[in-house]
Amino acid sequence: MRIAQVAPLAEAVPPKLYGGTERIVSYLTEELTALGHEVTLFASGDSITSAALEPMLPQAIRLDPSIRDPIAPHMLMVQKVLDQAARFDIVHYHIDHLHLPALRGRGVPFVSTFHGRLDLPEIQPLLSAFPEAPFISISDSQRRPLQHVDVNWAGTVLHGLPAGLLPFSPRHQGYIAFLGRISPEKGPDTAIRIAVAAGIPIKIAAKVDKADQTYFEEVVAPLLDQDGVEFIGEINEAEKAEFLGNAMCLLTPIAWPEPFGLVMIEAMACGTPVIAFNRGSVPEVVEDEVSGFIVEDELGALAALKKLPALDRAAVRTAFERRFTARRMAEDHLALYRRLLGRERTTILRAV
Repeated sequence: MRIAQVAPLAEAVPPKLYGGTERIVSYLTEELTALGHEVTLFASGDSITSAALEPMLPQAIRLDPSIRDPIAPHMLMVQKVLDQAARFDIVHYHIDHLHLPALRGRGVPFVSTFHGRLDLPEIQPLLSAFPEAPFISISDSQRRPLQHVDVNWAGTVLHGLPAGLLPFSPRHQGYIAFLGRISPEKGPDTAIRIAVAAGIPIKIAAKVDKADQTYFEEVVAPLLDQDGVEFIGEINEAEKAEFLGNAMCLLTPIAWPEPFGLVMIEAMACGTPVIAFNRGSVPEVVEDEVSGFIVEDELGALAALKKLPALDRAAVRTAFERRFTARRMAEDHLALYRRLLGRERTTILRAV
């Protein structure tokens, strides 16, 4: 199959540092290529891939201070994909909704994955304007805010990681891990409170976006001088295996409807159990009392920490291999592509 993957340009594919969407696009692209398909990746020029790369700009927007309008390169990419659309059996977009107006009346077979939250008030009227455009969700819970909107869901595909990306770690070094972004919805302050109350060291590996700088300075920073609390900052992929693999658990006290939560399956790949608040996709990712514990609040997290010795880290890794490999993710996407291409284009794949 001839497949185009259209990635966001904020980060390289795969990203140098933080960038969940770009990481998933990379894993999907590489697995589809390994399965023998002819894949073209539209991404920034500093991307690394075994597929054919169509570079849209020399380097990712985040690393190029000369770019002040991030929408402009994306619009140029949309046009370049359209110019080459006849080369592909299907075009898979990962740039939310920027491409939808340009595809109207073009007859291009396409599908789009939403990687972010869908509970924003402006999303519903937007999708209502494109009722025939097919979308992939990354969890069933991601769809809930749109349950009363006529969205053409092609299916749900849970994320996956390359099986050999993160090695299994049979033993831990006695600390709690928090990995992600410093933001209110991710709950780093809650994680610190839980760890301090439990008397267990916690290591926080997280980036601080400009939008969250005030929250970091006013809420999180005052908590960092407590005994057992260590703020590491942003880490890269090479550092992630050791950070997660040596942890007794990953603590994910989210305060928002997380669409997926890639860090949870990264921890599971290392054999590290996940303790997560029951929000968003958590029940679809964590198997309670198998790969971790699903809890409702801080008290529940404290109780779960006491039950961690009952979990087998090898069983956590097995749960990852059973459900969250990149090969499974690629095969699920291929099944969706084939099903979509088998339908009448005028009803499913016709550009609206």
